[in-house]
Amino acid sequence: MALSELYTKYNRVWIPDEEQVWKSAEITKDFHSGDKALELLLEDGTVRLLPVDPSKPKLPPLRNPDILVGENDLTALSYLHEPAVLHNLRVRFVESRIIYTYCGIILVAVNPYKQLPVYGDAIIHAYSGQNMGDMDPHIFAVAEEAYKQMARNHKNQSIIVSGESGAGKTVSARYAMRYFAVVSKSGSQTRVEDKVLASNPITEAIGNAKTTRNDNSSRFGKYTEISFDRRYRIIGANMRTYLLEKSRVVFQAENERNYHIFYQMCSCADSAEFDHLRLLSAGEFRYTGLGGDITIDGVNDKKDFEETRQTFSLLGLKEDFQSDVFKVLAAILHLGNVEIRSSGDDKSSAPLSDPHLAAFCDLLCVSAAELVRWLCNRRIVLVAETVVKPVPKERAAAARDALAKQIYAHLFDCIITRINTALQVPGKQHAFIGVLDIYGFETFDINSFEQFCINYANEKLQQQFNLHVFKLEQEEYMKEDIPWTLIDFYDNQPVIDLIEAKMGIFDLLDEECLFPQGTDQSWLQKLFNYLEANPLFEKPRLSNEAFVIQHFADKVEYQCRGFLDKNRDALYEELVDTMRASKFPFLAHFFQEEEPSRAASKGVRVKSARPSVKPANKQLRTSVGDKFRSSLSLLMETLNATTPHYVRCIKPNDEKLPFEYDSGRVVQQLRACGVLETIRISAQSYPSRWTYIEFYSRYSILMSHEEADLNDKKQTCKNVLQRLIQDSNQYKFGRTKIFFRAGQVAYLEKLRLDRLRGACVTIQKHVRGWSRRRKYLRIREAAIILQQYIRGTRTIRKTVTAETLKQGWAAVVIQRHWRGYRMRQIYHVVQMASITIQAFTRGWMARKRYRKMIEERKALVLQKYAKAWLARRRFQTMRRLVLNVQLSYRVQQLRKKTEEQNKENRGLMERLTSLASSHSQTMEKLHSQEAQLEKLTNLKASLEEREKKAREEASMTINQLQRQFEELNTEKQNLEKKLEVSIKETKESFDQVKRSLLEEKENEVRLRKIAENNTEIQRHDHEKELETLKEEIKRLKEDRVSLQRKVEDGAQVNSDLQEQVIRLTKHVKVIPELRRDLNNLQNQKDNLDRKMKEQSEQTRAKTKEIIRQLLAGFVEEEKLLGLVPEDSEEIYELDDLQEAFESLQEATRLLENHQKEQRETYESQMEGLTLRVNHLQNENSKLQNLFQEKSNINQDIRQEVARLSSENSVIPELKLQVSELHRQKQELETVVKEQSSELAEKNMEISNILHKKITEESSQRRHFEEKANELEEIRKELRVKIEELEEENEHLKRQQLMEGEVKRKLREETSQLTAENMDLEEQLDQKDRWIKKLRSQIKCLEMSHKAKQTPALPKEYLGMLEYKREDEARLIQNIITDLKPKGVVVNVIPTLPAFILFMCVRHADYLNDDNKLKSLMNGIIQGVKKVIVAHHKDFESLSFWLSNTYQLLNCLKQYSGEEQFLKQSTARQKKNCLQNYDLSEHRQILSDLAIQIYHQLISVMQKTLTPAIVPGMLEHESLQGISSMKPTGFRKRSSSLYNDSETYTISSILQELSVFYSAMSHHGMEQSLTKQAVKQLFFLIGATAFNQIMLRKDMCSCRKGMQIRCNISYLEEWLKENKLQTCGAMDTLRPLAQAAWLLQVNKSTEEDAKEIAEKCTELNPVQIVKILNSYTPIDDFEKRVTSSFVRQVQSFLQEYEGATQLMLDTDYRFQVTFPFCPSPTALESLQVPSSLHLDFLTRI
Repeated sequence: MALSELYTKYNRVWIPDEEQVWKSAEITKDFHSGDKALELLLEDGTVRLLPVDPSKPKLPPLRNPDILVGENDLTALSYLHEPAVLHNLRVRFVESRIIYTYCGIILVAVNPYKQLPVYGDAIIHAYSGQNMGDMDPHIFAVAEEAYKQMARNHKNQSIIVSGESGAGKTVSARYAMRYFAVVSKSGSQTRVEDKVLASNPITEAIGNAKTTRNDNSSRFGKYTEISFDRRYRIIGANMRTYLLEKSRVVFQAENERNYHIFYQMCSCADSAEFDHLRLLSAGEFRYTGLGGDITIDGVNDKKDFEETRQTFSLLGLKEDFQSDVFKVLAAILHLGNVEIRSSGDDKSSAPLSDPHLAAFCDLLCVSAAELVRWLCNRRIVLVAETVVKPVPKERAAAARDALAKQIYAHLFDCIITRINTALQVPGKQHAFIGVLDIYGFETFDINSFEQFCINYANEKLQQQFNLHVFKLEQEEYMKEDIPWTLIDFYDNQPVIDLIEAKMGIFDLLDEECLFPQGTDQSWLQKLFNYLEANPLFEKPRLSNEAFVIQHFADKVEYQCRGFLDKNRDALYEELVDTMRASKFPFLAHFFQEEEPSRAASKGVRVKSARPSVKPANKQLRTSVGDKFRSSLSLLMETLNATTPHYVRCIKPNDEKLPFEYDSGRVVQQLRACGVLETIRISAQSYPSRWTYIEFYSRYSILMSHEEADLNDKKQTCKNVLQRLIQDSNQYKFGRTKIFFRAGQVAYLEKLRLDRLRGACVTIQKHVRGWSRRRKYLRIREAAIILQQYIRGTRTIRKTVTAETLKQGWAAVVIQRHWRGYRMRQIYHVVQMASITIQAFTRGWMARKRYRKMIEERKALVLQKYAKAWLARRRFQTMRRLVLNVQLSYRVQQLRKKTEEQNKENRGLMERLTSLASSHSQTMEKLHSQEAQLEKLTNLKASLEEREKKAREEASMTINQLQRQFEELNTEKQNLEKKLEVSIKETKESFDQVKRSLLEEKENEVRLRKIAENNTEIQRHDHEKELETLKEEIKRLKEDRVSLQRKVEDGAQVNSDLQEQVIRLTKHVKVIPELRRDLNNLQNQKDNLDRKMKEQSEQTRAKTKEIIRQLLAGFVEEEKLLGLVPEDSEEIYELDDLQEAFESLQEATRLLENHQKEQRETYESQMEGLTLRVNHLQNENSKLQNLFQEKSNINQDIRQEVARLSSENSVIPELKLQVSELHRQKQELETVVKEQSSELAEKNMEISNILHKKITEESSQRRHFEEKANELEEIRKELRVKIEELEEENEHLKRQQLMEGEVKRKLREETSQLTAENMDLEEQLDQKDRWIKKLRSQIKCLEMSHKAKQTPALPKEYLGMLEYKREDEARLIQNIITDLKPKGVVVNVIPTLPAFILFMCVRHADYLNDDNKLKSLMNGIIQGVKKVIVAHHKDFESLSFWLSNTYQLLNCLKQYSGEEQFLKQSTARQKKNCLQNYDLSEHRQILSDLAIQIYHQLISVMQKTLTPAIVPGMLEHESLQGISSMKPTGFRKRSSSLYNDSETYTISSILQELSVFYSAMSHHGMEQSLTKQAVKQLFFLIGATAFNQIMLRKDMCSCRKGMQIRCNISYLEEWLKENKLQTCGAMDTLRPLAQAAWLLQVNKSTEEDAKEIAEKCTELNPVQIVKILNSYTPIDDFEKRVTSSFVRQVQSFLQEYEGATQLMLDTDYRFQVTFPFCPSPTALESLQVPSSLHLDFLTRI
């Protein structure tokens, strides 16, 4: 679609305006090619005709739709031009209070002139790691992009911050450097990042000053290189400076100040520390008082001076250096106050008694006489002699000022050099990021040499910027495979050539400076002569001392006065020699010649871009312009070698008012800084770019059903675009994006809005129609009800007579007796049923009690025999226990197993008996139900017979009615014949009556046939019959209406006949026969009426009788009376027939409903009974099978137990049970073999030892031989037992094939036998302990002459584990260091390590061994710390050891003996308390360790959960059909919204939470700790999502609020599912929930503002205002939040006090508590599994 076709009605355009630059107007008439004017309607209501040239129509720029206004990126606008950019910046800055905006690769920063809470560390961390398009525009986003590209591409980066004075360049550069310092911490102890930040106050103090435009204007350019190592940590920095404004030292304009450092020093003039400087107030020095204003509002110079001195110290600049600097600065101030007097004849002098001169010379240690001499004189060297020539006062004052400027410039360079030295840290630089803070384009009323150099530098930077933008644009097209066409862009190379080329302005200026007699006027004349032909150079019309250059931004007029002096920067050589001869080394060094060798010295020495002055030949001295060109060339080389990032600072107004927007000033800066040039380059090709997903989501409403059903979204987008936009040149399809020309997106938005508007109109139409119809139906219903009441009142008045009242009273009496009779019948039936139920119930209860007594008796008998058998078994077990401890333990296990099985069998028997009793009860109920069903079947048959009789009577009544109607027809025919004889006209009328009666007869015949057919239909077709009857009755109604109309016609004809008779009687006076005929006719009519009345009464009575017969016993009397027509005087009316049929219809309907209900009831009861019978039969069969199966199992178990008991094979049986799983069986066999071999080896070792000891000490210790013999016997017994075990093992193998069925049954109990497996392993380990005991006995025999060092432990102390001091390291290693959280033992008892460690602590306490106890506790603590450090990222390990540490802490408390911890302990636990030591200090250490583990665990969970929070909570659209996607411009988002590889949803968050919760629960973590962890995670979710809302304008929409609230509800459901509602987690989500509510609520009226202030209690005013300002409509149907509404909310929020921070602290941690939770576990019941390899521990 062509751009000119968009100038249609209702579209808006921008027209130029003198005050606002651009003004909006609406098109009131479509513009067509050839029109001479464009009709517009301005916003103030005025109509304006904009003339247009038909031959070359230049139409005003179109305005973007409101939906695109306020975007983060200006390139997202459909129409890219100057007014669109200006308006978008205004909306964001004034209405949304947003100061940053992207314009492609540029960040536009508008100075708010107000402190904003958007630069805290929380915001820095929020932007860290994010892509540039993911967050709202910010200086931190640019810094992060530079840092990320440096790390990813290994290429140096540059951030170019430019803008005019007062635009905020210095602050922006400072924040960028602060960002690097925060996100990239150095690894050294020197804290280089702090030094980099500390350099800013110093450079601002010596290089910044107050101007009319800015209170802190940088008067020099600065390029700071921040160096990074290979790990991308800051290792140093380096600064380069450009073009210091030295003239400010000696001259300031009105309302301006000198450099800040002078005023800071003067503010401390009264300090004793600076008495030697002889300082005065700033107003008393000439150099600081020229501007008149020596203070700045809101600035404390004294406080700033303290900060400056602190930063000197932080950078390592010692007090001596600071003192020297302050001396030089004070000397400059005193030099300015030196008075130069005129001595006549162009001579000058300065009094030596001047105190300021004396102060200057004393501070700098120079000769006052020499200084005065060479200030007031000049030495001229001739060929033959040297002449000293006096100079006038003006020249002497100029020399004084030149000396002051030169000293300050040298001091500035010296300070910068020392700062660079302080910022250098040993280490190799891998990459750097440069931050360029340089002056922007300047134009003043009087522009001099400084402005010329500044604008020249901006020309070079603009050229580099244009080339970079052009290159990026080309790369974008090539990457997307878009055909590349040459774009015409502004090239400012001619202006640069004009300035720096040969015979250019700089060249001519340097040439003129070489001539001693050269003047500014002569140089200007050369410019006119050489450059007059250049179109970019102009001569002013009204001035001969200026020239004009056409820069890229604007025309600038420069005054040539002072150009030569400033370029020469001359200082008399005599004054230089005087300074060089100073005895103050710091000053003398400034004026020393630079050694040539210094340039080749090692190390990186980057000095200021302004080299020091060489006191060589004046003709060879480099000019200021040449130096500036060299330094600028070096800067451009550096920038070209790096990847640039651009920040353009804009000054919104000249009055420095907060959030005031001057369009004229802003557009001037936009033109100057290159933003509009970027827009122009983008607009020439395809400025609007959408990804396929964005386009599909946004414009799916424009797709047809066929297009939307395609799976390929990319192809769908192509099809839609080709259909909507016919001109294929208006868009291009790239690989990942669609490129649009200017205006096409606006056209698509218009189509989308039209489609939505049409849908809204359709919805409104249907809703309004429904509302109107509903209202109409209500009114109609009300009118009908009123009519019914009015007609009913009239009818009652007519029908209420004495006879009617009597009949009504009689009916009431009849009803009363009838109801009494019916109620008595019902009562008798209910009474009989209740008695029957009670009888059956009581019988069932008696039988149940009888069966229970029998069962109890049988149970007693069973228990008697079982107890006897158990007693015998216990005796045998105790006997085996004496023979072998190992066998006795297994017998006990079998006995326990048998008892459990018997109990289970008894439980099954009881269950079976109860089920059998319930089955019998159910069968009894079934029999009663069958009897009742038979009764109902008989009742149903009787009802059918009564129904048949009623139908026969109804057919007889209808036949009788038919005969009556035939008689009436005969009488009517006779009447018609008589009327025919009397008069012809009467005959015609009676013929009509006859025809009507014949039709009535035919209707009655048809009705009779229908009734006969209805009575012949069977019962199963009853429903169809009723429908046919309804149709016939409806037709009968129509016939009745037609018959009534005909009767009315007949009455009308009768009246007409009477009138005709009257007329005939008037004409014919005597007609007796006619009168007699008329009388006869009247009599016949009366007779007919009387007969009709009698027939109607008979019909009414018969109808009543039929209805009573049909419905007797089925409906209530009231309803029956309502169906029967009441007698009245007007019984002969024709309505009686209709009433009769309606009554019959109602009666038939009631009968049908009653039968249908009965039939359904019977069928449902039969189905229920059938199902219950089948269910009970199935249950009975299942129970019988289960009982039979259990009986078989019990019989098999009994046989097996008897056989095993007889064969004394308890241990093989247990091994058989444990070895059911093949893996466990193989492990057991392996363990047995290994134990056998180890036992044999150990026995050999024992025999060898015994043999040696016996041979060596046989003479002294004979009793050793006896012991050795005993040991040999024991060894033989053990061998015999091992052989028996091997035989039993083989026997087990043989039995395995024979007992497969028992194995299958017992496999179901493998989960219960896991603990027994551990016990078996422990029993196997006991063999090792037997051997070790034997070895210990040998050692005891060897040391029998020594006393025992450790007392014997009394047997009554249980729950302790004994270990040796040398095994402590093994204990710590096995139970802490090497323990895996996923082991078998851990799965059974997660906190078993804590219990084992505490049992060892109890043993050490019992021994009263202080050293052993402290060593163990320290080992435990150090071991846990070591595990935590080694697995600090392993969630499983952290969770496991947090649970065990907490359990150990609880054990130390529970068994401490303190009263507060013994309340819930058992008597045994109280007995096991620690006796000798107080471990409260160790409890505190363990508590601190648990807190450390908890915080580490939280950190691991947060690190895992954080990547899913923003995509899952904010970006994922959990509500289908509600899309909040909008175009994002050049900075495309890289979030999960567009990445198909890894997409996080709310389900991802819930899944992670479930994993965390299940792991903590599995590790036995206390519920209170779990709740605290969940609360902390929920706080992280809420705070992270809330912070993203604060920093992302695209998240502030109504639809996004709906998505957020939906996701919060999912989180709440997760808490309810896991029963964690009471942990307070939902309270942490309140700020997020209130922010989502704020996005959805209405935001227009004062009541809305008050509601927001009352309900948003968790949000502070800053956050509320930020959300309101950032609110972004998704569609044109939504409204923006007005500034007045925001002010209303702010006024209501003034009453509420709260925090002022914008962001929530995501690193905040709730205080963790460890409540005391006593353990019910008995220590004496715990056993140490062999899998822990703790065989050196011994249970006491």
